Amino acid sequence: MMGRMDKSACSWILIGLLMLLLMLLCAADDEMVLTVNEVERQDENVPQLEMSTVRSSTSQGSCSVCVRVCVWMKREDFNESLTITYLIVSTNDQRIIIVKKPKRQKNYTLQWKEKYMKKSRYTTIKRLHPVGVGRQILWELVFDCFPGKAGQEVDVFLSSKPQRREMYVTQNICPDPVPTFNLSVDELARSLTVTITSGNLTNQPVPSPDVDTRVCYRQAASSCSDISSLITIDTNKSSSVNLTFPYLLPCVCVQVFYTHLDATRTTVCPFVNSSSNVENRDVWLSGTAKLYGELGSRLVWSSPCSPSELKPSASLCWNHTSHCTPIFNTTLENTVENGALWYNVSTVDRHPQMCVRFSLQVSQDVHCPFLSDMSQWEAHVGSGLKRLIVYLTSAMPASFNAQLCVREEKGCVSRGEIFFVSMGGGARETQLDLPISVPIEGLCVQVWLSDHTQLGRRVFCPDYSHRRWGLYALTVLVLLLSIAMLGSLLYYVTRKGIMGWLSIQRPVLLVSSSGQSAHVSAVCSLASILQGELGAEVRMALWAQSSSPGTLDSSGAGVSELGPLPWLYGQWETVREAGGRVLIIWSPEAEFYRIRKEERGGGTEWNEDDKRQGESEEDWEGHKEIRGNQERAGIKRGEERKDDDREPSSVTRPVFRAALSCLLGALKGGGRGHSFALVYFQGHCHSRDIPKDLRSVPRYCLPRDFGGLIQELGGLARGRDSGHGSWRCWSRLFSKTLSLWLARRLTHRLNCHGRALRKTRVRNIPRK
Repeated sequence: MMGRMDKSACSWILIGLLMLLLMLLCAADDEMVLTVNEVERQDENVPQLEMSTVRSSTSQGSCSVCVRVCVWMKREDFNESLTITYLIVSTNDQRIIIVKKPKRQKNYTLQWKEKYMKKSRYTTIKRLHPVGVGRQILWELVFDCFPGKAGQEVDVFLSSKPQRREMYVTQNICPDPVPTFNLSVDELARSLTVTITSGNLTNQPVPSPDVDTRVCYRQAASSCSDISSLITIDTNKSSSVNLTFPYLLPCVCVQVFYTHLDATRTTVCPFVNSSSNVENRDVWLSGTAKLYGELGSRLVWSSPCSPSELKPSASLCWNHTSHCTPIFNTTLENTVENGALWYNVSTVDRHPQMCVRFSLQVSQDVHCPFLSDMSQWEAHVGSGLKRLIVYLTSAMPASFNAQLCVREEKGCVSRGEIFFVSMGGGARETQLDLPISVPIEGLCVQVWLSDHTQLGRRVFCPDYSHRRWGLYALTVLVLLLSIAMLGSLLYYVTRKGIMGWLSIQRPVLLVSSSGQSAHVSAVCSLASILQGELGAEVRMALWAQSSSPGTLDSSGAGVSELGPLPWLYGQWETVREAGGRVLIIWSPEAEFYRIRKEERGGGTEWNEDDKRQGESEEDWEGHKEIRGNQERAGIKRGEERKDDDREPSSVTRPVFRAALSCLLGALKGGGRGHSFALVYFQGHCHSRDIPKDLRSVPRYCLPRDFGGLIQELGGLARGRDSGHGSWRCWSRLFSKTLSLWLARRLTHRLNCHGRALRKTRVRNIPRK
């Protein structure tokens, strides 16, 4: 009896469990809710289907999502029934909802149920009052909602007229804790520094404070391939880590996420818009190009980045020694397979110099993948007289075209007509002659098969360097000859005498005013240049101390035989009759002689005639006082000088006084002393040392005014008076140049004498 009762109790328990399970299923089924509203819209294309992700339930530490489906349609378009098919693509789970108008209910009630379920439900349509003019009433059916998971793709089908179908990806609207971090970039070092700052602990706590990070190449929107191994940061010990990567590419990214399962990953790609990517050096360094297939019929270009992100264009170019000339209209089509770009090169002229140029933005990369045994014909170009010759060799019967072109940066631009030749096989050789009407810089020849199905043209640019070297050699030869002629001219002018171009035909009498060594050396330097370089007949008392050997007449007698005054007067008469010039070399001592002569009462020419016209007696007395001070200072300096700075010699003083008397006499007689000129040396004398009553006499500061002195002495340029026009201008210019050169020589000699005198003074200083 008890056993029967136990069995009955167990039965009732099972029945209760089944009822509870059925109630749970019903409750689960009750989760789906259909609401229908009348809405007012204008100009809508109906029916319409729209989906969105919403939360289905939220509890402590958990969150789930579902998909809400909205349908808009006209009331008149609703037939007997409407079917909504909801398919989860990944699991192939399907749910079908059938909506129809009930037969025994009011017009504003809809009956709906899930297929394979017997129980139907009823939904009352919420009507809209009032209705605007020109508006249409639509039914808005909201199915809230189909369960799903974040990231799932669903397919929803609406059996309306017309039918509607939409694909949708369930969104992740449940918050997941993600770490926040800072990222610093060092492009030169190819490194990234990740610094963890804090975490987002909304809704669910972080299981562990550890954070994982890695550098990866982004292949697609949801995938990223590792560059380095995963690095875990223990935020309790350290908050930052340094990551390195080999190439600076736009697809280099950093992922940071917590270590728990299915943690949300934050991905940052810092080089997408970097200025370093403009040149794309690392894109070409990391990319590879290889031939595949039979006889290399396919070319594959691969890169760590996705081809859809980079996708460089490819075209052909002909490789020269240092440049690959682009070939027009040879862009290669590509297809994306297995994360790489595949190019069909079966119709390309596969010569070793036929290369593929990949272009991305403003940068290019050239690959020459073809081998020497892939080409069945050869060509080379030679030059002839006003023509270029193309030599062709082919192992197969073929026809060839050739055309001149001009090589530019963008390619070889065609010029002139196209020439054609046909030949048989057997490695025979033929040639094409291309005439050249006008030589053009960068002229080349492009050769290609007449078969238009083959891509690529070979570009041959003849080497004109041997012709250029010949032109360079000719230019150098002409330059060397010009330099040799100029050197010979300079040698003739400098070594053989300036008389070859400049010459002084009239005699010159030099009168020195001082016996000081520096003054005498300067006078002798001037005399040697006038006589040695310009061919002048120079007469000077220092050179005529005694008569010349074998001379009988008075003109050849020296100063010692005739005396200073007779010698000077004789020389002056001779020079004046010949139209020559008397050069009085002035010095500070010259005024000293004049004052001493005046004090001793010697000669009327030294008294009132020396006064400047219009000058008062008091001014002249002041002038004499100044000169007296200069005399005493000169005597004091003379006492301190050594043997090399002696008082004026017995010849220099009377000759200078006599010449000065002749000059003053000429000025007193009404003349301007045109046969006289005053000369002083820069650094030894100044224009202020010349008396004002002698300012009307031409004076020259040497070596500065040496050119003007040569003109004063009658220096003539050869052929100056003959010829006209440009010859006269060139003659004057060359004469001016020679005068400047002579002035530099005089300066050099004066400097040499000055240095020699200073060394002599140093040697003669007595040691204490």
